[in-house]
Amino acid sequence: MGLQVEPGGSVLSFGELLIRFCPDGDGNWLKENSLKFYLGGAELNVATALALWGVKSKYFTALPDNGMSNQVLSLLEEKNIDTSAVHFGGKRIGTFYLTTGRDMKNDALIYDRAGSSFAELGAGVIDWDKVFEGVKWFHFSAICPALSQNVADLCEEALAAASERGILISVDLNYRAKLWQYGKSPKEVMPSLAKYCDLIMGNIWAAEKMLDIPVDLEVTESGQKSIYLKAAQWSSQEIMKQYPKCRAVANTFRFDGGKDIAYYTALYTDEHLYHSFEYNTDAVVDKVGSGDCFMAGLIYGYYNNLHPSDTLAFATAAAFEKLFIAGDATHSTVEEIKQAIQYEN
Repeated sequence: MGLQVEPGGSVLSFGELLIRFCPDGDGNWLKENSLKFYLGGAELNVATALALWGVKSKYFTALPDNGMSNQVLSLLEEKNIDTSAVHFGGKRIGTFYLTTGRDMKNDALIYDRAGSSFAELGAGVIDWDKVFEGVKWFHFSAICPALSQNVADLCEEALAAASERGILISVDLNYRAKLWQYGKSPKEVMPSLAKYCDLIMGNIWAAEKMLDIPVDLEVTESGQKSIYLKAAQWSSQEIMKQYPKCRAVANTFRFDGGKDIAYYTALYTDEHLYHSFEYNTDAVVDKVGSGDCFMAGLIYGYYNNLHPSDTLAFATAAAFEKLFIAGDATHSTVEEIKQAIQYEN
């Protein structure tokens, strides 16, 4: 049986709220005394999309108890995001810098998250009865346990608490090499968290990096869609063998060839691999948050009991449309995304 979602209830997104500063590559921000910024963070991007699409969206993060945090939370509430689970403590909001037009895997990324309110959280602090009140789905990403051992411990505590309450759990296997700096590799941390998950999203290379599911070198070098999809099916099957609770595995493939981007996805569930239309563009506005939008699209589809093929089509179109939107989160409505869906001939 694939994922079955009970009607009603909220989706809780769990992770660090971040402010992204966007200096331009030519240094004009220094001359003009102007630095563009966006509010985001992988899990907040998911929460924002779901709220926009009519899904009950709840958000957990940690923020300092001050006026700036109050302003941030007021904005989230205006977007119909339930912030009642937010924890107050610590002294600062995490930030990062990313040169305009670049993506999160580039050298143009600089983190400033050490000592943030979220990074200083640990197990034994949070009232999970309050956090999970009314929640049917719990989502987190591999960015959280990458921050520190104490946050990794917090993640495992949260996952155990969610599992005890029968809450569906999803994870995005986001890999951020610059964050895994506390002495442990992803392979030492992520398997103990993945065992709780009903839906695992990432790609074949993230599964290798984090869950030790191997990718043949010839597959990586092939560049052929059919071979990548075959590898995605094999990887998904291996994940399900090793993590029996998992009932669906999603893979994204985004290839940047200079200015050109090719994008397609796959979803393996009920012993069947679904794959999307291949989208192409040479006019990207902002790559940040596209994967988060795909994750939100998957949750949206399951939340609304769509067929897996329709869930994948919606999520893929949502992620592709995000490439043309500045900022961390999507602005596209459900109807706009449905109009953007394309299918194989």
